[in-house]
Amino acid sequence: MAKILRAMTRDGSARILAENSADIVNEAIRIHDTFPVCTAALGRTLTAASMLGSLLGEDEDALTVSFRGDGPAGRIVVSADWKGNVRGYVQNPHVDIPLKPNGKLDVSGAVGKGQMYILRDAGGSEPYVGIADIVSGEIAEDIASYYAKSEQIPTLCSLGVLVGTGCKCLCAGGVLIQLLPFADDAVAQRLEENASRLPGVTKLLSEHTLEETLGMFLEGVEYDVFDSMECAYECKCSRAKTDAALRALGKEELLKMADSDEKAEISCQFCDKKYVYSRSEIKKIAEGLK
Repeated sequence: MAKILRAMTRDGSARILAENSADIVNEAIRIHDTFPVCTAALGRTLTAASMLGSLLGEDEDALTVSFRGDGPAGRIVVSADWKGNVRGYVQNPHVDIPLKPNGKLDVSGAVGKGQMYILRDAGGSEPYVGIADIVSGEIAEDIASYYAKSEQIPTLCSLGVLVGTGCKCLCAGGVLIQLLPFADDAVAQRLEENASRLPGVTKLLSEHTLEETLGMFLEGVEYDVFDSMECAYECKCSRAKTDAALRALGKEELLKMADSDEKAEISCQFCDKKYVYSRSEIKKIAEGLK
């Protein structure tokens, strides 16, 4: 299981989340067979969405983070619930592009330029949708830029995915720091200084516990960890939902499908589970429609 720590500075200046998400990323690799650069792009997005999802208030709330760039990886879509459980996919999981000159995976090259979307569904009639330009394609910078510009929440975001031989994720995680209204300038400056001098989050998590990593980002600032929660890669697809998708096609289209095909198969993009419908099952769904 992945683990999220949620903390608050004692003076109320900032809220902080830290996550070790290697198990989530390895499950995504298993399902989607992602190549390393796509593992890094999807894994960073899964981690960010998991932390942000844990800030939702109700069990029916949901959050979706989507990157629609012009890079070869195509669209990245991740959905999270209020417990930090996530599911996601990258449109072209088998993209393989050259490494950067420094030897690191070129996530920005795989994502490209375009727009990112954050959708929050709190059970109302219309979900909230925020849109921002992709500023780097490195995911963490884009998340921070979105919250600073679109929601006026100064945000520090650090994300990392370390991929080893055999395309396995060796380490993954993230830290998210958001300043709250009337934050103390001295605290904000110290948090920024800490983040700027620390190495990448995967190096920290490879050598330290999640609690120690959180402490390094908050060095010199008094804080309290108020929550620790486990989360996972968890898909919410079901046959009831695929039934609804078929009904949305309409009676006429379903009857045409039943006449032309012995069976129909619907695959979930998030978990690759397949739902198979026989000709008689398709007809039954059609006959249930007006």
